[in-house]
Amino acid sequence: MNTDQASKPSLTRARFEPVQLDKVPEVGAFLDGLGLGGFDADTVVAHVGRNDTWAGTTTSGAKVFVKRVGGEPGDVLRRFGRITLFEEIAARLAGGTELRTPAFLGADEENRLVAFEHLEEARSGSELSADDSFDDALCRRAGRILGTLHSLPVEPGTLDEAPHPLPAIEDFEALTLPVFASSCFAEMEAWTLLQRDAELVQALRRLRERELAAPKVPAHCDLRLDQYLVSDGELYLTDWEEFRYGDAARDVGGFVGEWLYRVIQGIPQSIGREPGHVFGQDASHEDILRHGALEIDRLRPRITEFWQGYHETRPAADEDFVPRVAAFAGWHMLDRMLAGARYVVRLTAGDRAAAGIGRTVLMAPHDFISVLGLEGTS
Repeated sequence: MNTDQASKPSLTRARFEPVQLDKVPEVGAFLDGLGLGGFDADTVVAHVGRNDTWAGTTTSGAKVFVKRVGGEPGDVLRRFGRITLFEEIAARLAGGTELRTPAFLGADEENRLVAFEHLEEARSGSELSADDSFDDALCRRAGRILGTLHSLPVEPGTLDEAPHPLPAIEDFEALTLPVFASSCFAEMEAWTLLQRDAELVQALRRLRERELAAPKVPAHCDLRLDQYLVSDGELYLTDWEEFRYGDAARDVGGFVGEWLYRVIQGIPQSIGREPGHVFGQDASHEDILRHGALEIDRLRPRITEFWQGYHETRPAADEDFVPRVAAFAGWHMLDRMLAGARYVVRLTAGDRAAAGIGRTVLMAPHDFISVLGLEGTS
């Protein structure tokens, strides 16, 4: 494994060119209907993600973020509905709640558009973590926010009760023809690696069974570091397309898995900082293991602070909760490999290492509770 990385600009404020506004007149009409005026095209940027987005200043001076919910036609309306339902619930929250989201400005169901206050100087958790700036204090606050979400008093029957679609066990047994036909080479590499591992598939099946049997709470169900935004000292949680009744362990495991994934990402830099390291030299297996241990020791306090914060606002959970959290952290590593494979030609050594660690945690989640910093909640 070669650990040298070419110097590149920081990705701590990644912005992109949006779809041109003259090609989407419905966006301007939507904003006009909200009384905000259309976008000043010179101010508009886009944010990375699966949906088309526009963020900028309108002719009335308002700072606005617009998202068009995209994807499979059968799924789009459900995701749109989850966003607007969460905003209805959020509007009823008591003042001073730690569960903060950017102000909701309106929605257009016909065109699947939603508008929010644009936090112009905001940085996402993933951007901050790239600079090692998503610190212990932010992690504790992130945990408190998530615990608040999971403790919301929501009337039965209010939220979508459909199980989360991932991991889809049938894909680990055989891909459908449309999925196979649309997969790139790296994705096929990933699926080949996973499908031939019968023990892993069985571990995923057990996790799904335990998830279905677990108590259900209002859950984000797509929790990653980039769903947290920091602006003017406030921490916000965003992107509610998968909001539903779900297993709280999925959300907590997603956050833990993000830091476990960053352990893998940090190994090359850790090796590169070692005295005597020669540029271009391949790292040995022993080097990778040793520096992986150093990285998890360095980042474990982030998880521990998050975990403590979570239990400050949601102190009670079911008996199997912590092992499920660890197992979902393992699944998160596999999910990151599959998601990243769409954008590369071949799987990298880092992808395979992440999948290997994820598999190990999934197979024996009880053994990793301490390693992952998931103890000490009293």
